[in-house]
Amino acid sequence: MSARLALLVGAALLCGGCEVPSDIGKPCVLVKKSTKEGEKSDPVTLEDIGEGDKDFISFGALDCEELVCVRDANSPIQTSGEGDGLRVLGYCSKACVPSDDGAPQIQSPCAVNHPEASAEVKASMSCRPLLLDQQALDYMRANSPEEYRATFGENSSPYFCAASTPTEN
Repeated sequence: MSARLALLVGAALLCGGCEVPSDIGKPCVLVKKSTKEGEKSDPVTLEDIGEGDKDFISFGALDCEELVCVRDANSPIQTSGEGDGLRVLGYCSKACVPSDDGAPQIQSPCAVNHPEASAEVKASMSCRPLLLDQQALDYMRANSPEEYRATFGENSSPYFCAASTPTEN
């Protein structure tokens, strides 16, 4: 009996040191709410992105475990597919809580360890607000709750894991 217990404890200790990769930083397809009946989402197109000089956040991205895909304003626009099937790519993200107390963290909430993540994303990922600040989100949620839910779902924070902007570095 004690040999089994020793084996079990040894296996648990070995696995405790294993790093489980998250999807943060993994390439993903940006999606938007579908206008087609029976469809939940459509891929984001180049026309949706425009000049590409702003952050873009996509809720409901099936490529990501947290269902959030972002494209930051400073990333070059990347696409997949061809012709009418051309889709804009971003990288997987998640909601996060910034550390503003100055205390060192054991591991960043936005640590990138996915093998498909680009070097640029790995080097600059941080927890930062995307699109709106907390006051704007709170105002919109209080004054237009239906529109807020349709746009942001149940999310109540502007903070997501995203590549830092040049002014943040």
